[in-house]
Amino acid sequence: MKLLVVILSIFVAVNAQWDTHWWSGRSGIVHLFEWKWNDIANECETFLAPNGYAGVQTSPPSENLVIGNRPWWERYQPVSYHLNTRSGDRNAFADMVRRCNAVGIRIYPDVVINHMAAGDGYGTGGSESRVSQLSFPAVPYGSNDFNPRCDITNYNDPYQVRNCWLVGLSDLKTGSDYVRQKIADFLNDLISLGVAGFRIDAVKHMWPADVQNIVSRLNNLNTNHGFPANARPFITQEVIDLGGEAIKKDEYLHIGTITEFRYSAEIGRVFRGYDLLKYLKNFGEGWGFMASASALTFVDNHDNQRGHGAGGANVLTYKVSKNYKMATAFHLAWNYGIPRIMSSFAFNDGDQGPPADGYGNLKSPEFNSEGACTNGWVCEHRWRQIYNMVKFRNAAGGAAVQNWWENGSGKQIAFSRGNRAFIAFNLDSYGINQNLYTGLPAGTYCEIASGSKSGSSCTGKTITVDGSGNAYIDLPHNADDGFVAIHVDAKL
Repeated sequence: MKLLVVILSIFVAVNAQWDTHWWSGRSGIVHLFEWKWNDIANECETFLAPNGYAGVQTSPPSENLVIGNRPWWERYQPVSYHLNTRSGDRNAFADMVRRCNAVGIRIYPDVVINHMAAGDGYGTGGSESRVSQLSFPAVPYGSNDFNPRCDITNYNDPYQVRNCWLVGLSDLKTGSDYVRQKIADFLNDLISLGVAGFRIDAVKHMWPADVQNIVSRLNNLNTNHGFPANARPFITQEVIDLGGEAIKKDEYLHIGTITEFRYSAEIGRVFRGYDLLKYLKNFGEGWGFMASASALTFVDNHDNQRGHGAGGANVLTYKVSKNYKMATAFHLAWNYGIPRIMSSFAFNDGDQGPPADGYGNLKSPEFNSEGACTNGWVCEHRWRQIYNMVKFRNAAGGAAVQNWWENGSGKQIAFSRGNRAFIAFNLDSYGINQNLYTGLPAGTYCEIASGSKSGSSCTGKTITVDGSGNAYIDLPHNADDGFVAIHVDAKL
């Protein structure tokens, strides 16, 4: 019996960092990239919770170096671990976490722990960065806390990748007990404020043992924010691995979930029409991706939508909106991985920062009569075709993929999630015009790409399922949306 208890305890400890802590019936993490904390709090209460979302990834909350022209990537150049950025101060961050937790939206800050800033200057809270002296007095870090200066020139050399300075960023000596504890203190401060976990930046630039040691020092989640006793923080690690490099994501799987960059590259390739939709039939482990429970999945992220990171020209972004909506619909309809949805601001070049006034202060998103963002913000998570697919995913629950259909060319597909939800896609040069088996109960359903269920009527099209579970699917090749979808919660 004692042996069984020990084994179970080890299993729970090992798997605890995979628990997203989502409320029941919710799904999907939204990356509200560069939003202010008070705007995130409002979004949790007024939009995310009512539409079934489960969590928010925030931009890094630690004080960063102020850089001329205010590029987005200044947020990834820490000066201290003070919670003071353009998104708000410590009080605003704490208020956001409290308000979002209260309505069932979990918060996962992006944290930068591999390095500090690359240049001399001052941070968003006034702290000094003295890279020339390897000094960050607000932490404090000194010269003994950094790896010797060297540049990464060979990504097949694990020592270089993990010990040298990534694009000139001062590389922390994460093997040092002092550095490890300073990082852990920073993360534990965020845990005390009620966060549910972390997205850890640049993980492949740290040794797995160092990351494991830091994570082992983290406190349990704060029970005052609705987390059960002994709950561990959810961990997702940015490890860019498309194959072909010496460092593999498998080296970090024992620590927590991993960002599955191959998912982004491959789903973009398919929905750009470079591969056939029918090949998605075993998308996930069947394509060589990691196990579903370990994979944080995304169509694009803040790096690769700008050509950084991984995925190249295959990556789909908001700029190819129809195909992007289709890829995101599949992402949310398919039962693989932990889905994260990108919420962008508009940009014309890869360095452009978020919408801001002439003094560098972030602008708040504004909304038109349909609820879409304006004022320089894209807000894909507010696109009807995307937020309604979050509801689709919630309605589908744990139901298996069934009733797969494909046409002769392989450019049209359909499938159900058990008897809970059904979806069809068309990337062919002609329409889908035929009866398909949906697996759903008979009735009239609101089609959720074209509209929503509103009381006892639909704002968009309807699809009728007959007593045999069949429905006539009419999806022209030039339709505004390249998919149609229904689910039991959209049934009239």
